[in-house]
Amino acid sequence: MIFIHKILGKVIDAIGMLAVLMMLAMVVNVFYDVLMRYLFNDVSIGMQELEWHLFAGMFMFGIGYTLKEDAHVRVDIFFEKLLPHTQATINIVCAIVFALPITGIIMYYGFGYTVDAYEMGEGSPDPGGLPHRWIIRSVIPLSNLFLILCILYHILDNALRYAKPNVHEDHIHNEGV
Repeated sequence: MIFIHKILGKVIDAIGMLAVLMMLAMVVNVFYDVLMRYLFNDVSIGMQELEWHLFAGMFMFGIGYTLKEDAHVRVDIFFEKLLPHTQATINIVCAIVFALPITGIIMYYGFGYTVDAYEMGEGSPDPGGLPHRWIIRSVIPLSNLFLILCILYHILDNALRYAKPNVHEDHIHNEGV
C-alpha cells in the first residue's frame, strides 16, 4: 500500500507540474497578447482563445493536485478538533461516497462531449480561432481521470493515518514541555 501511495504521489506531482507549466504558458500568452494589442494594434483571436484553453487545463488539473496537497479551502472549525483517525475516516467516507461518483459521472459525460466535438470537427466559430475544439474538451475527461487518481491517493493517504498514533500533533509537542 505504501508503494502504491508513493507511485501515485510521483505521478500526481508530475501532472501537477504540467498545471504549473500551463500557468506559465498562460502568463506568457497574456503578456504577448497585451503587448501586441496595445503596442502594435494587432489582435489574434487564436491567442485569446489559447488563454482560456490554458486556463481551463491549469484549473482542471490543478483541482486534483490541490487535493493531493490537502490545500483546498475549507472551513474546518469542527474537523480540526477531531482526532486524526476520525478525520481519516471522514475523509475516506466522503471520498468514496461523494467525490468518486461525481468525478466518474463527469468523466463519463465529458468523454462523450469530447468524442462528439471530435466527430463533428468542431472548431472555433470565430475567424482566426483555434480549429480543434475537441482538444480543450478532452481536458474534462482527462482531468477527471487524474482527479480519480488523486482521490485514490487521498484515500490511501488517510488509510495510512491509522498506522500513526491517534493523538493531535499539538498534544505530542506539548508533552515534551
